Amino acid sequence: MTGRKDLRVTGLSGLARLLADETRAACLLALLDGRAWTAGELARHTGVAASTLSEHLGKLVAGGLLSEERQGRHRYVRLADARVAQLIEDLAAQVAPGGEAVRPRTLREASAGSAMAHGRTCYDHLAGRLGITVTDALAGRGLLRQDTGFALTDAGLAWFEAAGIGLRHSGRRPLARACLDWTERRPHLAGVAGAALCRHALDAGWCVRIGSERAVKVTPAGERALSELLGIEAKALR
Repeated sequence: MTGRKDLRVTGLSGLARLLADETRAACLLALLDGRAWTAGELARHTGVAASTLSEHLGKLVAGGLLSEERQGRHRYVRLADARVAQLIEDLAAQVAPGGEAVRPRTLREASAGSAMAHGRTCYDHLAGRLGITVTDALAGRGLLRQDTGFALTDAGLAWFEAAGIGLRHSGRRPLARACLDWTERRPHLAGVAGAALCRHALDAGWCVRIGSERAVKVTPAGERALSELLGIEAKALR
């Protein structure tokens, strides 16, 4: 290695330092719900003083992991983009290798963990058993290919159009991408298609958010819609 600094080494080292702090890691995981949080909400979520949390957020914004905006007295932050969300989710999937679970300390933690494992948002797409079930249904009907990475088939593109789910494809984000699910240890659908499907599911009332975490559950209307559109049995969604 020459005397000149490798910028990649410097950048990777800086990123590692940002992620190494537990409070900052907790903020990034919370923001995987795809929504903007106020600094006060994140302070309460992480259990640290507002002044301490503000310092952490400043570092995450400066490091390019978060974006921020101010409305009146409130400071809102969110993940900078889908690539940051993918990075955090991929890293989270490496925690507790081999499927080892962290034992919950309270009944509330156990209930929240169960809800998250059943169905949740992963930044802007569906994850958990719900995400896997929908992904498997798309693949089983020939709408999604998984043999050479995730890709929508022609039938899949037609299905999204017929279901009224618009695919606004722009920029470098792939139309379909496999995202390793950290609870199921299998890939679920992400990318433009995954985001569009999740957005439609929430807007149409197929799914609703529950609790203060990223957990979601399928509504009776969602059960009917997913049964009609993808042949998913209601019991698989409960």
